[in-house]
Amino acid sequence: MPISPEQVLRAEGPWRHRDLSANGSLFHIVEQGEGPLVVLLHGFPQFWWTWRHLIPVLADQGFRVVAIDMRGYGASDHPPHGYDPVTLARDTAAIIRSLGEDRATVIGHGWGGVVAWTLGVTHPELTDGIVAVNAPHPRRMRHAMLTDRGQRRAMGFIWGLQLPFWPERTLRSSGAARIEHFLRTWSADDGWLDPDALERYRTAFLRWPTAHTAIESYRWAVRSVYRSDGVNYMARMETPLTTDVLVVTGSKNPVVRADTFAECEEYVTGSYTQRDLAAGHFVHEERPDEFHEVVVEWLIAR
Repeated sequence: MPISPEQVLRAEGPWRHRDLSANGSLFHIVEQGEGPLVVLLHGFPQFWWTWRHLIPVLADQGFRVVAIDMRGYGASDHPPHGYDPVTLARDTAAIIRSLGEDRATVIGHGWGGVVAWTLGVTHPELTDGIVAVNAPHPRRMRHAMLTDRGQRRAMGFIWGLQLPFWPERTLRSSGAARIEHFLRTWSADDGWLDPDALERYRTAFLRWPTAHTAIESYRWAVRSVYRSDGVNYMARMETPLTTDVLVVTGSKNPVVRADTFAECEEYVTGSYTQRDLAAGHFVHEERPDEFHEVVVEWLIAR
């Protein structure tokens, strides 16, 4: 029997589900454990469930873990605007405050990692450390996209997402088969994609208007390059992060080239650590045990 969207978005587990008002929107969060707050931000084309393995691991280590369905994804609100990194970081900051916490360590994958980098600059008083998973510093990514033909080729899919209407249609067609294509081709080893995981990710993306709102950040990234909001964002991101940073990369990542991560430490005045694992873009799902060991070791050592 097919899984219903409600079963997918509010999957049962050792965690609890909550809906939280923050920054003018309603966010669906998943929470487990007590202790220092760790916030988990997913990337494209996933939702909170991508952290299903990490949530109980961190809770068992004495952390309060909160995984968020980001704006435009999952069971959170899908407003028509606000998919730039500054607004998404503001969402995260408001959620941290709504949880009654003063600070949090933020772990983000892909676009969630971009938001983590941004939060460290725009809300340093709330940021107790960031873990960027396959997410180079935004200025390094922008530089690579403008100067590195190989990186532009690796991210070639974003050009098709700039078209009106057509991307939304293709992302939903054939039961969101294109989502499965992204998950498989961006993985070095797609063995983690069992039938249950594939059904959940495809079903979650069929909830309208996720196919539209989930790609709005990519549209912003391209269209804002020479607009004032994009120029101002990049200028603001020149400010170094004062918190500790862990960058976890997949050495076989077909989406972000290894060279793009070079010199990210120049934007960090706190401690900077980079760990490379033999995986593709979804390193936290392809190599969960190794990923957990790296993250837990870094969290505890601090």
